[in-house]
Amino acid sequence: MESVEVTDTVVRVEARTAASRAACPGCGCWPSRVHGSYLRFPRDLPAVGELVVVSLRLRRIVCAETSCPRKTSAEQVAGLTRRFGRRTERLRSTLVSVGLALAGRPDPGCRMWDVFGTPVSRKTLPRLLASLPDRRMSVS
Repeated sequence: MESVEVTDTVVRVEARTAASRAACPGCGCWPSRVHGSYLRFPRDLPAVGELVVVSLRLRRIVCAETSCPRKTSAEQVAGLTRRFGRRTERLRSTLVSVGLALAGRPDPGCRMWDVFGTPVSRKTLPRLLASLPDRRMSVS
């Protein structure tokens, strides 16, 4: 965490990873070369009724392993981001919980998230529920 700025309407959090190295997600080796860095702005749950803006600086790493299918990759923060994700894991899991509680009905979920100050589209809750792994039912 580098800084937290609280204004009347927004809580702005600036952070970066503290790890000195990141493993390649393709092969698991520890590359020593950093290709560059970039900013991500994943959406997060509101805090005390205020919009939370997360500014996260991540590194792009170069994999030196010739057999690795991925030449470059971006590091992820476990428990906070996922590949191609636009939301924090905390917001994503809360959206899934609301979607399950509302049996996947999009209209009540959209209205509820508008009240919370985190608007989502009608397709968000059904899409998140469809991405969940199937649970096996055991017959006794």
